[in-house]
Amino acid sequence: MTDPHLPPPLPPMPGAPQAHRAVDPGAPLIRLQCQWCQSMNEPGALACRTCGAPLDVKDMVSDSGWREAPRIKDMTEIHFGASTCQVEGEIVPVAEINLGQGDSVFFEHHVLLWKDDTTAMSVLPLTGGVKRALAGMPFIISVAHGPGRVAFSRDATGELVVLPLHPGQELDVREHAFLLCSHTVQYTFLRIKGLRNILFGGNGMFMDRFIASGTQGLLLLHGYGNVFERTLRPGESIQVEPGAFLYKDASVTMDVESIKLTSGLFGGTSMNLARMTGPGRVGIQSMYVHHSTE
Repeated sequence: MTDPHLPPPLPPMPGAPQAHRAVDPGAPLIRLQCQWCQSMNEPGALACRTCGAPLDVKDMVSDSGWREAPRIKDMTEIHFGASTCQVEGEIVPVAEINLGQGDSVFFEHHVLLWKDDTTAMSVLPLTGGVKRALAGMPFIISVAHGPGRVAFSRDATGELVVLPLHPGQELDVREHAFLLCSHTVQYTFLRIKGLRNILFGGNGMFMDRFIASGTQGLLLLHGYGNVFERTLRPGESIQVEPGAFLYKDASVTMDVESIKLTSGLFGGTSMNLARMTGPGRVGIQSMYVHHSTE
């Protein structure tokens, strides 16, 4: 029984241990949602298990709506299927894959860094090989099969962009940008007419298309410099320097525009840009890169 003549107890000091509170077993489990890929994570997690984005860092978004791709911390692990991906290094990042039994990833063969002796290899069947070869794209896509370890990297500075693909998502990626993709994702390619005609006098710019049908997949890209993403509303459009374009949702249309710039007495020149029209996401890289196939 409390003595009415005694003063009320003082509130606990900040940081002082609190009395144990009973937890309601029927209460819903509060999970952390990743702001980059929207996946749900266990309470207390520091990095998203699906894309590796730090969960304790706020999204960095510019006034115009561009958000930075998450800086994945060194040695972060990402989970997909029965496999894991560990991101190593920062200047020229490496993706080390520990493939589980029955899992596989496909990739352009020149990005392979090393592999275990026991990691089996094969080739992904492709249609239009002659067309790809004439366009300067790799006409052989390699496949690594689990169990076993294999690592990949591009021979350039930049950052890894981890894009989990949920069922129903389709993503278009500029050629020579994808590092690896899980076997659950369908792969094809398409041509954007006009870009090479304007830039170099050719047949167009090719893009890789990745389609997640019934199962979630994982796609890793290499972006030169820093990578930024913006979501366009239906009908909203922006103009992008073609060398800065990295990826887009398949719902975003891409057209070529030439803007003439005159200087009066000395004539003028033209600026060639790619018009992106929403709805959907657009990803760009801060280092302009023009491959010979563009």
